[in-house]
Amino acid sequence: MATLGTQNISTSYVQLIKTSGLTGIDATIQTITDGNNVSSALQLSSAGVNSTGTLNSVGATTLASSLAVTGAVTLSSSLGVTGAATLSSSLGVTGVATFSTSISATTGTTTIGTATISTATISTATIPAINGVTTFATGFTSSTGTNTLGTIASATISNTGLGTTGTLQVGASGPKLTAVSFGTTAFTSATVAAHNGIDTTTGTFTLTGAALGDIVFGSLNSLGSATGTVNIGLSLYPQTTNVVRYSIQNQGATAGTIPAGIFFATAMRFTT
Repeated sequence: MATLGTQNISTSYVQLIKTSGLTGIDATIQTITDGNNVSSALQLSSAGVNSTGTLNSVGATTLASSLAVTGAVTLSSSLGVTGAATLSSSLGVTGVATFSTSISATTGTTTIGTATISTATISTATIPAINGVTTFATGFTSSTGTNTLGTIASATISNTGLGTTGTLQVGASGPKLTAVSFGTTAFTSATVAAHNGIDTTTGTFTLTGAALGDIVFGSLNSLGSATGTVNIGLSLYPQTTNVVRYSIQNQGATAGTIPAGIFFATAMRFTT
């Protein structure tokens, strides 16, 4: 504002700023005007400050309490928030953003270029992609959706719930495991003759998910037990979809009785 000392009151009072009311600053928000009652974008009261226009901060902005934003916020410099920040719209930070407490984005999209988060709880969030190196000092929990992780160099994974894996590949050029089926079925007792042309007993049972080309392996829990028959060979293979055939051979010198038991069978499917 120009110096008033050398000007007449009649020509210089328009350069003064004043409240729109007659009582000066009080608890009621008032628009600040010039001497001709031309309103500015600034509103004042003894309790707070409003801006009805564009509010710019050319330096660092530090908030000691909460920040509520109903529109979009774009920051080209640093933001320091020591209280809670709640965003109902988008927040774009091209500089460094440090949050010492919580940040909650109810709607919109939050894009963070570089961020250091010491402690964070994300209840509901959609993260399109993490392209750089991401280090989780403690836990990473995803309740829904799909998480794509590149290379896990060293990790101990403890799963207390149900983990579902689509295609599993071990090693850079190893085969890919695409399906695993498991099932049990009862086996009645049978006699296998001594080693000769008819020393085999065969049959089939249902193994849901098995298909031709799968590798099937398993065991019969009445073999190898105290009552089981020794010198017995067991083989399993898929006969048709969902059907596995078993073959039990006696490689001994005398016929043997196979006690009743339960087949435990697993079918695994690989691709290259």
